[in-house]
Amino acid sequence: MEINVLIEEEFEDCLEAGWLKGLAEQVLTLQEASAETELGLVIAGQERVRALNKNYRGKDVPTDVLAFSTLPDAGEPFILPPDGRLHLGEVIISYPQAVIQAGEESHSVEKEMATLITHGVLHLLGFDDETPELREQMRAREQEILSRLEI
Repeated sequence: MEINVLIEEEFEDCLEAGWLKGLAEQVLTLQEASAETELGLVIAGQERVRALNKNYRGKDVPTDVLAFSTLPDAGEPFILPPDGRLHLGEVIISYPQAVIQAGEESHSVEKEMATLITHGVLHLLGFDDETPELREQMRAREQEILSRLEI
């Protein structure tokens, strides 16, 4: 698996790229993703994530995680790219929002980051949370994965 991690400069001292990569790999492994899977993980500031939320989702509000899938709606691409890798897309996390939410939930920032990475990766793999029923299914899978992660 190839996980490309980009941490904006102001947050580089707050998080370890290898740890983030390991979490994403664990989620993919627990979802039985191919070893030839690739995704990007971006840790950004609240303003950047809010701008992306506004530009791509039409919601001018802060958010914690965004997932931009490169797969067609059906999940698997018709053919794999020439490099043989399944390019899932990008997960973008607002580090300041993760810190806020960790405080609200009275747990560590690491646990919150694990939750957001799990949520974003599941979106890239085709999970949806737009209806109450789908949200319940996605949350159940998130909890199952989080209970198995090495945090």
